[in-house]
Amino acid sequence: MLAVIIITLMISVPIAIAGYLTYRLVIFDYWCNRSVNTTLQKYDIKKTQFQIIKEYYENKREHMSEKEISQLAKRYRQKEPEQFLAMYDSIRDKSKTE
Repeated sequence: MLAVIIITLMISVPIAIAGYLTYRLVIFDYWCNRSVNTTLQKYDIKKTQFQIIKEYYENKREHMSEKEISQLAKRYRQKEPEQFLAMYDSIRDKSKTE
């Protein structure tokens, strides 16, 4: 009886962990990315997430590497997707004042 429980756990736990990691690292980011892109498209914004972040930080006179921008894009789209619209508004307002 105990052997059956242990064998079942040895099979199901790795499968559950692999499923969770697949969801968290791949599927969740895909859904977040799709959601942000849909929102940008809804407001007729032609810039990508990467371009928005890059221009925003260039306007703030902060130089960032492409890797840092990509990491920020992932963090923003997963945790603060509204930041893309706020950054785009800031870029647009700055270009109107110049």
